[in-house]
Amino acid sequence: MRLLGENLRWRVLVLGTVLLLAACGGDDRSTRTEQQGSGKAKFKIALVTDVGQLNDRGFNQLAYEGLKRAEKELGVQIRVAQSRSAADYIPNHTTLARQGYDLIIGVGFAQGDAVDAAAMKMPNASYAIIDVDQQSLKHKPKNVVGLLFREEEAGYLAGVLAGLSVKKDKAPVVGSVGGFKEPPVDRFIAGYQAGAAWAAPQVKTLNSYSSDWDDQAKCKEIAIDQISRGASVVFQVAGGCGLGALDAAKERKVWGIGVDADQSFLGNFVLTSAMKHVDEAVFRTIKSVVDGDFEGGKSLVFGLKEDGVGLGKISPKVPERDRLALQDVQKRIRAGEIDIPRTL
Repeated sequence: MRLLGENLRWRVLVLGTVLLLAACGGDDRSTRTEQQGSGKAKFKIALVTDVGQLNDRGFNQLAYEGLKRAEKELGVQIRVAQSRSAADYIPNHTTLARQGYDLIIGVGFAQGDAVDAAAMKMPNASYAIIDVDQQSLKHKPKNVVGLLFREEEAGYLAGVLAGLSVKKDKAPVVGSVGGFKEPPVDRFIAGYQAGAAWAAPQVKTLNSYSSDWDDQAKCKEIAIDQISRGASVVFQVAGGCGLGALDAAKERKVWGIGVDADQSFLGNFVLTSAMKHVDEAVFRTIKSVVDGDFEGGKSLVFGLKEDGVGLGKISPKVPERDRLALQDVQKRIRAGEIDIPRTL
């Protein structure tokens, strides 16, 4: 009887251990659901900034706003990894994948190679990369979705306003200051130049690159040079560096045009801002993960029709006739009636 009792006790212990292991196994999301106790998985979403970091008042900040919105409305757990240099990109992406984040979002064209490498190394993680076509990546990872924008449409609208503002000048000139010569930057500028030429056929367009996203002094120097050559409007497409270009516009009393976010808060010298609704794209992508609809191996494109781009606040000094002309152009773009260049 004693031997039978010991055998029974051993079988109960083994059975209990097996049941315990079964309860602890399975999908990590199920484990988080039990811990949360709400019936919804606590999804973990991470954002990797570019070197401009969150204080760029534009691109990175907008992505962060989309992340914060997802935290508030969808109840996801969030984390931001700020990159001090390009050398941080791959370590940030791979570390977050190892830590079990359900979606890792890279901000900006410069992170394309890093996301490609990390996605291949960590195939079970899901990635999104802003401003990079998934098909342009070397390995075309199936766990990556690209988030693209029709910057040329926002640039065109900004250019129309710029052209209308200078069309009465004897020798109309508008300028633009890009950061690096990258496809998203050039799409903005190509649209801007085309829109300005439509509104003021005699306009001369100036463009230069700072090859920098952060040093405001560089962009300011470029803008001052363009203003000295007759530019009455300066469009900044250079992130944090571009704030220096807008500062030059303010000092020299010419129009400035912001980029990515609505930068009218800088002063009444801001004619408008060519906006990319990065926050909306980030939120929608996170929601697709939460809803179980995330599908990698492709790119999503956000244009005027999808409310992915547009203009920020327009200066109250812009006359009503110009506003009406702009509204007509906007309708024609939505209807696909205007062919806007995407390259310089």
